[in-house]
Amino acid sequence: MRIRFPGFFIRKVKMNLSVILVITNFLRTLFIILVIWYGIKLVTKYVFPTILNKTMKNMQSRMEEQYRQQQRGGRSEGEVTIERNPRKSTSGSNEGEYIDFEEVE
Repeated sequence: MRIRFPGFFIRKVKMNLSVILVITNFLRTLFIILVIWYGIKLVTKYVFPTILNKTMKNMQSRMEEQYRQQQRGGRSEGEVTIERNPRKSTSGSNEGEYIDFEEVE
């Protein structure tokens, strides 16, 4: 024995199935957006500050080490030193530049 359904019933079932699929896809998309949102919040609240704190401590220790090296440089407090860079000689003479002037009448 075979059961025959009327045509309008089959169309209604297909329509209900498409509505269910749309709702399911919407809920899945909403779930993915929420997971990404809370993932970003988790990273910015816990992971990023930890990395930043570690980086700042490394920078601070490097700066302290540079300061210690400068202090060990042998200069005592109040000592004045003048460091000169050697000048480059372009023409070999120390007379200066020659500028040609014209007379104005």
